[in-house]
Amino acid sequence: MNELISVQAAADLIRQGKPLSLAGPESALDQLPAGNWIGGTIPYFMVASGGVVVKEGQVFATDLSPAGEVSFASYGPEALGDISRNGPDNGFAVTILPAGSSAHQKFAADAANFEDAFLKPTVGWIAGVHLSDLGQQTPKVYDGRTATKYEDRAVVAYVKLPDDKLASIEIVNLFEPDEGDLLQFEETTFNVGQCLVNGQPTNFASYVRGRGLEAGQLPLVGDFAGAHLNASLQTVGEAGGTVVLYAPVFPGVDYRFAKPVGDYAAAFRARLAGQNADGLALSCNCILNFVFGDLEGKAIGGMAGPITFGEIAYQLLNQTMVNVRVQ
Repeated sequence: MNELISVQAAADLIRQGKPLSLAGPESALDQLPAGNWIGGTIPYFMVASGGVVVKEGQVFATDLSPAGEVSFASYGPEALGDISRNGPDNGFAVTILPAGSSAHQKFAADAANFEDAFLKPTVGWIAGVHLSDLGQQTPKVYDGRTATKYEDRAVVAYVKLPDDKLASIEIVNLFEPDEGDLLQFEETTFNVGQCLVNGQPTNFASYVRGRGLEAGQLPLVGDFAGAHLNASLQTVGEAGGTVVLYAPVFPGVDYRFAKPVGDYAAAFRARLAGQNADGLALSCNCILNFVFGDLEGKAIGGMAGPITFGEIAYQLLNQTMVNVRVQ
């Protein structure tokens, strides 16, 4: 099961003991009973017919039981390294963190250095709110075992796979680096003042504005040993100020701005057209793709799932789609 269902249907599944990963508006998640589930706030989803926005009364449910044996945990910001450390030797950890929290920032900065981070995969997403509620409501995550919500914790569903199954984490990134300036950063940070542009110290906000990129549609694309990972722009200060990112930049990584993507929906459909649906267990996509790609009501193919404030595939990602496949 990966679909939007009513709050009542979700409550029935919880009472049946189904291990679930849930996403939905805070008003909907607040109505659910205690049981075997984790959840996070978000009102945006991709379904077969396209992007949808849910105001109340529905949640998106992923039943984890077909994948394997499921157990649950919750960790404060100081213990996030335990997510991978305590993970199954063969399986994955579905993890939800609230956007803007210290847990979110600590995970973003440190996840790649956690013990067993790339041996025991962590996948999942960053909870958010309706964009019109930014600054007025805070994202929440839910530990369903006690039906308790938190503003600054990670909630985790560990999925232990049978010995004859393996999990693969698939990242769909529509963006490629352009052939322009090489950007480098001297510290791990979400808030950038200075950077190096082709080796020359430069104020990053001035540079972004000078290129006309302050609207934030194009992310930075970092070269992580050949893998392209994005860091998206949240706010760009005036020239001489700072740039706030949705994911941190790292020293020792070469970045360039992304090439433009003309039609997001068509680009996703092209990338996903040949994808085999066998074994797909869960999926999420980024709110920036949803907004800049105008995906509400537009089908893109692939698997249904929440539209999120960040994606997790071993570490924090931006402007990507993440799928988990079990075969």
